[in-house]
Amino acid sequence: MNMTITKAAVAWFREEWGCKEGDSIRFFVRYGGVSTVQDSFSMGIAKELPNEIGISTVEDGITFYMEKDELWYMNGKGLIVDYRPETDEVEFKLD
Repeated sequence: MNMTITKAAVAWFREEWGCKEGDSIRFFVRYGGVSTVQDSFSMGIAKELPNEIGISTVEDGITFYMEKDELWYMNGKGLIVDYRPETDEVEFKLD
């Protein structure tokens, strides 16, 4: 299980969220919403320090992670986080 953050997504987090080296971005499971990953659940995003990292990657000095107790959402697959300029949205996919 791995996590991939595309260059477009990293640039979006820097531009829209003001992220800089040393910051942490958490992806978390929310009940409800629309998702291409799990029915009835969607991903949330928060700029916060980790508690108990289950999976993470560092891109351009920014730590992107999910907490250990939320890894069930990925069904043992890898997570790809991308930015789609045509919809101006962050997109989550399993690989």
